[in-house]
Formats: sequence, C-alpha cells, structure tokens
Amino acid sequence: MPVQRLNHAVLYVRDLERSVAFYADLLNFRVNHRLHADGDKVPEAAFLQAEGSTNDHDLALMRIDGPSSPPRPGPGRRPGLGHLAWEVDTLAELQQVRGRLLRAGEVVHEIDHGTTKSLYASDPDGLQFEVCWLVPADKVDEVTREALAPLDLDAAIAQFGADLPSGTGISTPARH
Repeated sequence: MPVQRLNHAVLYVRDLERSVAFYADLLNFRVNHRLHADGDKVPEAAFLQAEGSTNDHDLALMRIDGPSSPPRPGPGRRPGLGHLAWEVDTLAELQQVRGRLLRAGEVVHEIDHGTTKSLYASDPDGLQFEVCWLVPADKVDEVTREALAPLDLDAAIAQFGADLPSGTGISTPARH
C-alpha cells in the first residue's frame, strides 16, 4: 500500500474540555474547530492542530458518554484510540487501496469529508484505520469544508484527476 505518512489520530475521551485543555496547555495544540450534534450545545468533538501545522487536525478528540468505569469493550465505548489515518499520494492510489480492501472484505465505510476523501477499514483484530487522500491547498475552495457525505471516488477522480498529488496535512492555510 502506498502510504505516505500518518495524517491524524482520533481519541475517544470522557471529558472533552479536560482533554482539550491538556493537549493545549502541555503540548501547544490549538482547537481548529468543534463538532456539535444537531441541536446540541455541548461539543461532541474537537479537532486540534499541532503548533505550526497546516493540517486541518492532527488530533481529533471525540467525547463519549458513560460512567467513569468503562462499559463493555468496543470502539467508541471506552476511552482510547479511535483510529489512525494514513495518507496516500494520489486518488489512483486510493482507488488501488480501495480495491484491495474491498476484495478482503474489510471496508467499513467510505466518506467524503470535503477536504479529505477517506476509506475506513478494520484490521484482523477489529482496530479501525482510515486511508485518505487530501485535497491540495490550491483546490480547497473547490470543495465543501467539513462535509460528511458518501464518497464517490469516480467523481473525485473526474474532478481532480487520478494523479494529482495529495495536499500535505489537510491543506489549510498556515498560521503565523
């Protein structure tokens, strides 16, 4: 698989604000944006950037509900790793990886996040990972930011071409 780099990690946390403060205060992460459930005033996710990063998020913190003692095991039910996201360089490579994952029966879902075209799969132990292609910075205005739609890989290839190199990070303007 032509993976280029690790793009981001997702952690499930019990207290979102406590975790945001921890990563901000101790490691200089900054909140890029938050996600709220429909009509919910309490954020259910925070997307943090590392200092100097142009990535949309280097760390996503997803709030989980429940008692302080973990319930039965399973993704999203206890604090811990949600998934890791691996980048590929072109949409042709993403299409190649998609074929392999589909043949293996491991694709969980395919999502168009606007700036990221993503496949989600599980490894033999059920650990989830993402394989993604990132819209380059000079093309970000051509997509809806923070979208959450089914991925139409053929449409993305028609729009951007199969061999356009991926952006770095999730191609947001650098902050100075």
